[in-house]
Amino acid sequence: MARSRLHWLYPGLGVKRWVVLIVVGAALAGYALFVLLGVAASPGVRGELGVRWAGEHPLRWAAMAATLLVVGSLALGYGLLRLFRFAPPAGGADEIRCAARLARGPRVVAIGGGSGLSALLSGLKGHTGNLTAIVTVADDGGSSGRLRRELGVLPPGDIRNCLVGLADDESLMGRLFEYRFADGGLEGHSFGNLFVTALAEVTGDFERAVEVSTRILKVRGQVLPATLEDVVLHAELQDGERVAGQSIITAGDHPPRRVWIEPDKPRAVPAALEAIAAADLVVLGPGSVYTSIAPNLLIPEVREAVRRSGARVVYVCNVMTEPGETDGFGAADHLSAICRHGAAGLVDDVLVNDTPVSSAMAAAYQASGARPVAVDDAALSALGVRVVHAGLASEGDFFRHDPQRLAAALVRLARRPRRR
Repeated sequence: MARSRLHWLYPGLGVKRWVVLIVVGAALAGYALFVLLGVAASPGVRGELGVRWAGEHPLRWAAMAATLLVVGSLALGYGLLRLFRFAPPAGGADEIRCAARLARGPRVVAIGGGSGLSALLSGLKGHTGNLTAIVTVADDGGSSGRLRRELGVLPPGDIRNCLVGLADDESLMGRLFEYRFADGGLEGHSFGNLFVTALAEVTGDFERAVEVSTRILKVRGQVLPATLEDVVLHAELQDGERVAGQSIITAGDHPPRRVWIEPDKPRAVPAALEAIAAADLVVLGPGSVYTSIAPNLLIPEVREAVRRSGARVVYVCNVMTEPGETDGFGAADHLSAICRHGAAGLVDDVLVNDTPVSSAMAAAYQASGARPVAVDDAALSALGVRVVHAGLASEGDFFRHDPQRLAAALVRLARRPRRR
C-alpha cells in the first residue's frame, strides 16, 4: 500500500510541487503560532518552552509571526486546493508512470495537414505528451469542402484526422469521429466533420470547437488551426495556367510551379505561435509539399515564429512522389519547393527513408504515376541541411511512413542540441 502511494510522486505529474508547498506552508504557519504563543505566554512559561527571546521586543516578534502565519496559511491553502483539483490518470500505476514519462517528453510542434500529419502524430503520442499540431485550413475538397461552401465554416477534415491521431487508441469516440456516412443526404460526410462544424456553429468559435473536441477525445497534446481566416490556395501550374482551390490543384495534370494564399497575410492563431516559440523540435511534413506544408509556411506569422524559435527544424521527406504535384521530384526537389514557399533558411535536417520498396509495390505505384523519391545526399547538402537516413517506411496496402519508426527517428533528433 505504501509503495502504491509513491506512484503519485513520479516526476512530471505535478504532484510533488504541491506536496512540498503544503509542507512548507504548514511549517511556516506552525512556527508562527509557536512564536505567537511565546509572545503571549508568561515569563515562566516562556522559560519552559525555551522561547525567552519572545519576551524581548514582543511587538516585533508578533508582527513577524503574523506575517509568517498569513504567508504559511496562503501556501498551505493553495497547495491543498491544487492537490484536490489534481486529476489522476485512470488505470493505476502503469498509467501514472506513462503519464509521468510523457510529461517529460520533448516539446514537439508538427506543421502540415493530410493523412501524413495524422500518422506522424499517432506515433509521436507514445513518446511525448507535449505535442502541438498546427494544421492547414486551405482544404476545399470532399466533406470539408462541402461544409465550407454550404455553411461558411473552416474545413474540419484535416483537424479531425489529427484529433483522432492523437486520441486514445481504444476510444470509442475516436472511431465515431472517423465514421463516414454511406447513404442519404449525409453521404460522404464523416461524423467528426459534422460534430466540429456543429460545435463551431453553436459556440460561434471554430478554435473553441476544436478545443472541446480535444477534451472529448482525450487527446495527448493539442490541435490548432494555423489561422482562423478563410484562406484560399492558388497555384500557377507548369503550363502557366492559374487555378484556385486545393482540390483543383491536386486534380490537375500539370504540377504547380508556385502556390500562394489569399488573403496573403492572414493572422495566425496565437496559441500556435506560443507553441512554436516554446518548441524543442519543429517538424514539417510528411505531406503534400504544395497543399499541406506550404499553406502553413505562407502565413507570415507562422513562418517568422519558426525562424525566431531556436527549435531544431526537421523536414520529413515523402517516400513516394505524388502524381500531378511532385512528378519526378527527388528529395532535393521537395526541399527546394518548400524553401521557395517560406522555409528558406529554416530547415536544419532532412529526414529521408532508407526502407526499400518491393518490386510488386513499386509496379503498382508506377501504374498510378508515382515512384519512390530518389535521395541525392550531395544535392540536399548543397541546400544547407544535414541529411538523416533511417528506415521509416513499411508496406501494407500502401508504402508509406510507419508512425512508430518515424516517431522514434524524430525523438532521437529532438535530443540533439537546439539551433543557435
